[in-house]
Amino acid sequence: MIGKGGRNLITDVPGLRVGNAEDAAARTGVTVLLAEAPAAAAVDVRGGAPGTRDVDALDPVSLVDGVDAIVLSGGSAFGLDAPAGVQAYLKAQGRGFEIAPGAPRVPIVSGAILFDLANGGVKDWGELPPYRELGRMAAAAASGNFALGNAGAGLGAVAGAYKGGLGSTSATSDDGAIVGALAAVNAVGSPVIPGTDVFWAFPFERGGEFGGRRIEMPLPPITEALPADLKSPPRSRANTTIAVVATDAALSRVELKRLAIMAADGFARALRPAHTPFDGDLVYAVSTARRELTGPRPIEVMRLGSLAADCLARAIARGVYEAQTLGDLQSYRDRFR
Repeated sequence: MIGKGGRNLITDVPGLRVGNAEDAAARTGVTVLLAEAPAAAAVDVRGGAPGTRDVDALDPVSLVDGVDAIVLSGGSAFGLDAPAGVQAYLKAQGRGFEIAPGAPRVPIVSGAILFDLANGGVKDWGELPPYRELGRMAAAAASGNFALGNAGAGLGAVAGAYKGGLGSTSATSDDGAIVGALAAVNAVGSPVIPGTDVFWAFPFERGGEFGGRRIEMPLPPITEALPADLKSPPRSRANTTIAVVATDAALSRVELKRLAIMAADGFARALRPAHTPFDGDLVYAVSTARRELTGPRPIEVMRLGSLAADCLARAIARGVYEAQTLGDLQSYRDRFR
C-alpha cells in the first residue's frame, strides 16, 4: 500500500521534507530533501557520467554519521553551486556538524546534478549562475507536500523523447516500515514500451499514479535494438536520472549502501536502456531511524531494498507522467492524447 502518510511522496517517511525552486526563464531548477535531524545516508552510482558533491563523505568508512540535506539540481556542473546555498541556509538555522566549541557548525549537504543546459532556456547568467540562490530558496520552501513534473530539478529534464520531470512515490512494508522515492528524470533511455503508450514500470503502478495504462495482448515484439524514442542523439554529460530512496527503518550506513544498490534496479525497471555511458545515474539512500527492525537484519534489508526498487521505478514513471510540455519538449500526455 501507499505510505502511511497518504501523500504518495517521499515525505511520507517521517522526518523528511522536500522543497523546490525554479528559474523559469532558464528552464532549470533545484530540489532539496531536508532531514529534520541528521540522517544516515549512502549512495550508489551506476551511470557513466555522474556529477556530484560530497558523495565520498557518505562512504560507510568515512567519519560523517549523517546528512542534513541532499540536493538534486539541474545545470550540469553549474548546479553543483546549489548545495552551497542549502548549506548557508541551514547554518543560519543553527544546523550542522559541531567541529569544536565556538567554531561554526558545518551542515552536511551532498548533491548531484543533471544536464539541462540545451533545453532552450536562457542561460546567459554571466558570472553568477542562479543555483546557489535556487538551493537556498528550495531549502526554505521545504515541506511535506511539493509539486511534481515540471518542478525543481525536473523543470528542464527530458526522458528519452518525452519531457522529463520530478517524480515521487511511497509504500509501506508488511511490518509497517515506510519507504519513499524521489527522482529527477533526465534519461537517455525511454520510459515507454515500444509501440505502446504504456510505461515500462506499469506492473508496479499503484492507484493509477501514472495513468493506469496496461498492455493489451498480444504483447508487441520487443527487439534487441535500442528504442526509437530514446534521446537522440545520445551525448556525453547531457543526461542523468538522479534519485533518493528513504525509509524510517533504522539501518546502518553499510545496510543503506545495500539499499541504494538494490534500489538502483528501479532504473532498469522503468527505463530502457539504463546506466548508459551517457547517464550519470545515481541513488542516495537515507534512513530517519524512526522504526527498529523486527526480523533478521539481512532479510529485512532485502525486503526494504526490493520495495525501494519498486518505489523508484514508480517515481521515474510518475515524473514523466506528471511533466507538462515545455516549448518544443513534448510531454508524454500530449504525445499520447
